[in-house]
Formats: sequence, C-alpha cells, structure tokens
Amino acid sequence: MNDHQWQEVIGTIGMFALVLTVVTLTLRYVFNSRSAKVAGAKDDVYRKLAEAALEGQQRTERQLGDLTERLTDLQARTGSLERILKEVE
Repeated sequence: MNDHQWQEVIGTIGMFALVLTVVTLTLRYVFNSRSAKVAGAKDDVYRKLAEAALEGQQRTERQLGDLTERLTDLQARTGSLERILKEVE
C-alpha cells in the first residue's frame, strides 16, 4: 500500500469514528430526554396520589368529627332517658 491508500484508510476510520460518536451522543440525548419525561410523569402520578390521600384523610376527619358530635348527643339523650326511667320506678 502506498501513502495515498493509507491516508484513505485512516480518513475512513476517522470518519467512521466521528459518525459513531455523533450517533452515540444523539442516542444518549434521546434516551436521557425520554427518561426525564417518564420521571416527570411518575412525579405527576405520585403528586395526584398524595392529593387524593390528603382529601380522603380530610373527609375522614370531618366524618369522625360529625360522628363524635352525634355520639355525644346520643350519650346525653341516653343519660336523660335513664334518669327519667329511674324517676318512674
């Protein structure tokens, strides 16, 4: 092989390395951007789940407060009935 042929071989190898580097960097960029989108979507799902859980806890707390009031009222009424029944006896 003469010098001209060696230059062509080296140039071809260099171009192949350049193309390979560009393709690798492009694929890495695409993969990272898709990973970021997926992570963002997961964050949205977890945020919505946390909001739903918080709403459920608040609703349960309100219901528990209502039930406590009703139970207190029922206990007072039962106490009144017991007193009345004792007086009747």
